[in-house]
Amino acid sequence: MSQHVRKAIIPVAGFGTRFLPATKAMPKEMLPIIDKPVIQYVVEEAVASGITDIILVTSHAKRPVEDHFDDNMELEMWLKKQGKKDLLEEIQRISKLANFIYVRQKGPYGNATPVQNAAHLIGDEPFAVMFGDELFSNKVPRLKQMIDVYEKYNDPVFGVIETDDYGTKRYAIIDPASKVEDRVYQLKGVVEKPGPEKAPSHLAAIGSYVLTPDIFDAIKHLKPGHGGEYILADAISSLMKKRPVYACELEGEYFDTGSKIGWLKANMVMALRRPDLANEMKDVIKSLHRTSL
Repeated sequence: MSQHVRKAIIPVAGFGTRFLPATKAMPKEMLPIIDKPVIQYVVEEAVASGITDIILVTSHAKRPVEDHFDDNMELEMWLKKQGKKDLLEEIQRISKLANFIYVRQKGPYGNATPVQNAAHLIGDEPFAVMFGDELFSNKVPRLKQMIDVYEKYNDPVFGVIETDDYGTKRYAIIDPASKVEDRVYQLKGVVEKPGPEKAPSHLAAIGSYVLTPDIFDAIKHLKPGHGGEYILADAISSLMKKRPVYACELEGEYFDTGSKIGWLKANMVMALRRPDLANEMKDVIKSLHRTSL
């Protein structure tokens, strides 16, 4: 299999309970990083990596996500009338980022389910999976790094980051069989949240994958895993019995915007990197230090 990776599945059907009550009526993926929702950053990264088709797996509560990537003629007409050319161009650009496809999530609980829901849209092609509440900051997008590994080996690829002992309790941890080149490992297993005593490494699998269509058969045969969930990483682990699976240790800065601290950190770091906000943000940080919060 040597096709280019053109499609990305982004599951966005979760409740976002860690951000309640803010997410009672607003999807967690629409929480802003300054003036742009998290999900837009994820989509822009996918597009910058060569993705043309974005498959958003949604629920009845995620209509604002769909609306965000649609045209808004009333708003566009108002911006044009007000002479706000830059904002108008920015708003019009959003709906043209990619070909957007929406699928409702149906099936058992777990992150393997939304991937299976989109199987009929993938066909016999490799594809990416990214979660709508994780950001990565680097000159070379995280997904592009992973696609480069896929195109070299033509086998599934995990995106991984180095973590500490606490991270081994929060993330699935890869068990490398061998290091095949700089920052690339062939895997022999993945352990779900093992803790520091049982962790086979300190490389954590985050929500980024490049997969091949045989994953769908593996998902069909899954049994409930950690917490009774149907876990995508478990399905990928079963593929290791049939074919090589690799991990790409990602270069860049990772933000888990699905956590309160991760979301706050992302806002602060992104503000410090914007010319229109950096100086004021530095003043805010200095002020906080002086008040000894």
